[in-house]
Amino acid sequence: MTSTAAPARVRVRVPGRGRLVAASALVIVGSFLPWIQTAAGNISGARGAGVWTFYAAMLGLAGAIIPLRRVGAVQAAIMATAAIALPVWQVVHLLSLVGMAGWLPGPGLVLVLGGGVLAAVAARQLYRAA
Repeated sequence: MTSTAAPARVRVRVPGRGRLVAASALVIVGSFLPWIQTAAGNISGARGAGVWTFYAAMLGLAGAIIPLRRVGAVQAAIMATAAIALPVWQVVHLLSLVGMAGWLPGPGLVLVLGGGVLAAVAARQLYRAA
């Protein structure tokens, strides 16, 4: 009697996937934290562009899970674009309205921007691994 055991599956570690998961987590958390701090109070990212960055982070998380590396790289690039462009637009918009008087960027804005940069690095790594 011969034993026909199935061969063991070997998991290949894909560079960029861990970074994309971390970037998605940063953007998800940062989307709902305060984006702008003023003397009158904090303004949450969920009242504006934070909702869009949250949606982009969900797309990035899907890109980290999907086995197709090029598709994951494209999803990471879309997430990076949204997570970089929207906080930069928010800061430029505030600077054009009031300058630097009376407001500071909040922790959510910084987390989303950092997550966007990390997602761009992950997109590049995923694309090169494909």
